[in-house]
Amino acid sequence: MDERRTIPGAQSVARAAHLLRLVTQGPAEGLAVVDLARRADLTRPTTHRLLVALRHEGLVDQDEQTGRWTAGPELYLMGQAAASRYDITGIARDIVRSLAVRTEESAFLSVRRGDETVCLLREEGSFPIRSFVLSEGVRFPLGVASAGLAILAFLPSHDVDAYFERHPSLGQEWGTAHSEPRLRARLRETAERGFAVNPGLIVEGSYGLGASVFTREGHPQWALSLTGVQFRFGPDRLAELGRTLLAHAHQLSSRVAASGRG
Repeated sequence: MDERRTIPGAQSVARAAHLLRLVTQGPAEGLAVVDLARRADLTRPTTHRLLVALRHEGLVDQDEQTGRWTAGPELYLMGQAAASRYDITGIARDIVRSLAVRTEESAFLSVRRGDETVCLLREEGSFPIRSFVLSEGVRFPLGVASAGLAILAFLPSHDVDAYFERHPSLGQEWGTAHSEPRLRARLRETAERGFAVNPGLIVEGSYGLGASVFTREGHPQWALSLTGVQFRFGPDRLAELGRTLLAHAHQLSSRVAASGRG
């Protein structure tokens, strides 16, 4: 049963949280209320009422000249407090850089946020032809990009089942390669191989590899990934890249455990 239907006020909280995510994902100049209402699938009056309440708490702000809504100062303070426990970018940056140097491909750190992954760090590789599928702040549903595929593959089976129940239209939104049967097959392959492979399923000709990074309790919460052009990911080099990626992911998981984060 959906708890939002049984817990008093939960629906309003869920709507407000969705608006906060939309605001923080928007451009630096902010978003108009009509755009937020459309993206949140809410009426304009409901959206405006929620935004005003969030502004009263300092969670969003409104530009007096343009009327656009942006993230508020209270979000920054909350983020600073949460960073001491959840932010691993400081201890991951040199590992991401090392991964890019070792492989000559673009390397990334992504984090799980609910049913999505969010890219936190990008380090360019030295190879002159690059893929630009991923950059800081870009989100993908779990199982779509290589980072999310790596995380989903190592979640408990009941969590995976629940994910597919919540997202029955992945195949329609992202192509038949992301239908549940085909995605489950890739999850099994990922678990057996240890790292995920995305053979141009988002952008044709752009390959991706992903490996989970675990909390000290063993939960897949982050992922390291590599992207590049297809001809750089032949069978022999793919195995070598996978070993390098797994080694760096293991190193970062060890750092996370030692730091007490996650």
